[in-house]
Amino acid sequence: MANQQTTNRKPTHDICHVRGEGKNAFWTKIGAAWIHEDGQGLNLSLDYVPTSNDGRLVIRIRKEKAEATQGGAA
Repeated sequence: MANQQTTNRKPTHDICHVRGEGKNAFWTKIGAAWIHEDGQGLNLSLDYVPTSNDGRLVIRIRKEKAEATQGGAA
């Protein structure tokens, strides 16, 4: 049942594997996350699992594509 609720809503966060630091960091999107209805946790769905231990997982609030394209690509 919880899985069905997750697939019916848009993800609220992206999950990324990040290697390196600062401007030299390499980010790979590997999944998505949804906030629980009570706001106390997240459901995670991973499309890929990193096989190396030279990075970290980062969960960031997802930005809508419409927001990313607004404001100025000419």
